[in-house]
Amino acid sequence: MSKKRASDNISLTAFDDLFGAPSEGEQIVEVALKELHEFQNHPFRVLDDEKMYETVASVKEQGIIVPGIVRPRKEGGYEIIAGHRRKRAAELAGLKTMPVYIREYSDELATRLMVDTNIQREDILPSEKAHAYRMKYDQIKSPGVKGNSLDELGNAAGESGKTVQRYLWLSNLIDGLMELVDTRKIGMAQGIDLSFLSEQEQIWVLNAIGELKCSMSMAQSARIKELSKNAELTEIAIKLILTETKPKPKKFVLKAEKIADYFPEDMSDEDIEETIIGLLEEWKSKRN
Repeated sequence: MSKKRASDNISLTAFDDLFGAPSEGEQIVEVALKELHEFQNHPFRVLDDEKMYETVASVKEQGIIVPGIVRPRKEGGYEIIAGHRRKRAAELAGLKTMPVYIREYSDELATRLMVDTNIQREDILPSEKAHAYRMKYDQIKSPGVKGNSLDELGNAAGESGKTVQRYLWLSNLIDGLMELVDTRKIGMAQGIDLSFLSEQEQIWVLNAIGELKCSMSMAQSARIKELSKNAELTEIAIKLILTETKPKPKKFVLKAEKIADYFPEDMSDEDIEETIIGLLEEWKSKRN
């Protein structure tokens, strides 16, 4: 079932930094694809997009060069920690097995490694990053696990603790509002404001946006958050905020040709304006 491959000798610094270099004598095992299962609550998409088919072409030509990382499941088979896209590429390429390292990892370490191997991808949606950070955060906050700072949580993606905190807040959004953030129908800042609402209040907001077919400004989301904080938010209040329009300032244009006969040609626009305002003020005072 197992065999050594030439890829054992490939130097992969980033890979080894995350998972540790293979120990001496550790074998790469060819495991049937049907025995490889997605990481529980895996937050990242595996899409059959252009990049995937480029990977498929590479797999057909060279095979899978970098083995996946899996751990045994109590239910049987193996849980993928790193290699979800490689498994899909193998399926599309018509392969029946995939090379992997089988390792015994705790839930905390497996979650951390799964997140860290995906979090730096360029095409990650806000929802994916939010749920990934939430999974990692919940694991390190589990009883008996030494806690890390938010800064340490973001290290793998080169992000600050403040950025991690923003995504943790965002993870509290209901699915419908999270989708609006993913599709950029509302901004991430608005999504974070709404994440402080209760689930019922978020449902009200989602329904109002759908009914009114509107977007939401940062000022509007801030007002909704403030009303919620003060226990004053209602469905009606949400709709009023989303439908309010700022009054447009009245604009009056006086065409030059209509007043040309009243002022010298060399008189500046500023002087003309000042003269007109003075005359109007005089007229106003006489009326009063």
